[in-house]
Amino acid sequence: MQGLSIRGFNAGYPKRKIIENLHVPLLPRGKITVLLGPNGCGKSTLLRSLAGLNRAQGELWLNGEELMAQPFARRADKVVYLPQSLPAGVHLHVLESIIVAQRASGGRSSASSENEVMALLEQLGIAHLALSYLDQLSGGQKQLVGLAQSLIRRPELLLLDEPLSALDLNYQFHVMDLVRRETQQRNIVTVVVVHDINIALRHGEHVLMLQNGELIADGQPIEVITPESLARVYGVRGRIERCSHGTPQVLIDGLVAEPEPAL
Repeated sequence: MQGLSIRGFNAGYPKRKIIENLHVPLLPRGKITVLLGPNGCGKSTLLRSLAGLNRAQGELWLNGEELMAQPFARRADKVVYLPQSLPAGVHLHVLESIIVAQRASGGRSSASSENEVMALLEQLGIAHLALSYLDQLSGGQKQLVGLAQSLIRRPELLLLDEPLSALDLNYQFHVMDLVRRETQQRNIVTVVVVHDINIALRHGEHVLMLQNGELIADGQPIEVITPESLARVYGVRGRIERCSHGTPQVLIDGLVAEPEPAL
């Protein structure tokens, strides 16, 4: 089976279980899956656990291969996880840091590999930062460098934890378009955590909605993001409207506990 299948998955910390008995039949290749849910529902824990960074039990099948029994280094060849922020204190140029990431996945340093890195930086709009040090970058620039480090490794499973949180609107659209294109061209499984539900509607092709570590809904964005699920998971009264271009978007009218406005 091609894609990611999650079966009976439990994950968390020594004294606290966050994800319990999670079953996801299939996250498809070549499509962006968006992971939604309120703060503290287990989104980041799930991504870290899929990457092998948290203790977990259950089954993970990626393109017909079981991951849980594999050594961490072997799993890391296939699975790349981008956290919300890059580690501090790394004194490397942007170009150097991405070449290091490329070598970590088995790539060799050469003129062609450096050209590939520069082409990726051009796509992300940060080629002018190639010789800048990481510790001199803004939060948004660091997120873009982290994305470049992730994509250059050519994973089979790409896990992005809030990759848009420090980016302005222009870059949010630009990055999601690039991630979609790379996901389709490389035919990989991509899972992205976002807080903006409208980004999920516009850019997601598959949505998982979590609440308290449990899967509430799984399917196409327009099927998962409904007034009922918004009320249940987020506690808000929302409706789905379409803009002049036909793109669905969520409009929030208030909290569930608030009285309806008088007509």
